[in-house]
Amino acid sequence: MAQLTLKNIRKSFGKAEVIHGIDLEITKGELVVFVGPSGCGKSTLLRLIAGLEEITAGEMLFDGRSVNNLPPKERGIAMVFQSYALYPHMSVFDNMAFGLKLAGSGREAVRERIMEAARLLELESMLDRKPRELSGGQRQRVAIGRAIVRNPRVFLFDEPLSNLDAALRGQMRVEIAKLHERMTDTTMIYVTHDQVEAMTLADRIVVLRDGQVEQVGTPMELYLRPATRFVAEFIGSPAMNIVPATVTDEGKVLPRGAAAPVALGASLNGTSLGLGVRPEDLTIAQDGAPSLFEGRITLVEHLGETQLVHLDVGNDAPLIVKLPRTAAAERGHMLRVSAPRETLHLFDDTGRAVRAA
Repeated sequence: MAQLTLKNIRKSFGKAEVIHGIDLEITKGELVVFVGPSGCGKSTLLRLIAGLEEITAGEMLFDGRSVNNLPPKERGIAMVFQSYALYPHMSVFDNMAFGLKLAGSGREAVRERIMEAARLLELESMLDRKPRELSGGQRQRVAIGRAIVRNPRVFLFDEPLSNLDAALRGQMRVEIAKLHERMTDTTMIYVTHDQVEAMTLADRIVVLRDGQVEQVGTPMELYLRPATRFVAEFIGSPAMNIVPATVTDEGKVLPRGAAAPVALGASLNGTSLGLGVRPEDLTIAQDGAPSLFEGRITLVEHLGETQLVHLDVGNDAPLIVKLPRTAAAERGHMLRVSAPRETLHLFDDTGRAVRAA
């Protein structure tokens, strides 16, 4: 395993800078997920770590040793891509053994490593099969096994589940989580645009935006205390509702379309803000109890165990409320909703989170 240190890492393609001075520390044995929208630089950053792209500026350290000028084969990394890249004419065993044989490993050492990886990934009964005889999830496990047998210091995953259907993605998320629990000595970095994968797999998440780090933290830190409006809307499904708001002379926050101002302890008189509340934190206000918003239901999305209610409260975008399937919600009806004060978020006009005093 290895500890990775990134110091002011920059990457340019010609005159276009795509990675803008990233500083990051990844501890030994940690599973860190890089997440962000397409074009944010997450795959480029992974390729810089792997040595597949040359660093324009900054320094990258593995266990305190600079690897800026080391080729990929000398960094002790193994990579799994979204395409399985298996040799169709070779068996599972031979696909996993190919790299070891090229490296000159002995026959017994090769077999021992492959059997160990096969047990880890539950591939023991499939070693004689050809890739065409495997499901997509099984092929991806073979690709992971091919990387495991190299005993890497750092395991790099580049959107490995993006080619799988929804059911297989869920299954493979569980497989990778189990793999991380078993391979406690291996540092893992996982790239995805899927925030569900990020939340369920990561020890820590690195949210990237336009080639810069927006926030780093555990999944629940990012969910409960997003540092920016971008993180708040990216982490969580459905996305957090953001409602335009102002601060009254009394220091209360007045969201547009709200039933009444909310006392949040903000001391930003006259400042334009955004008030954030997650759909799952909104509940139907009881009769006689104060409400945060009141509006007309314009759409109800039935998802089985839950329903997403679209509420028109007078803003450009509807307020999304996530309710149990048993809650009474019909299109055209009025609905009053409330939320606990501790679940409300404030963002200033630059998109930074405003913490209550």
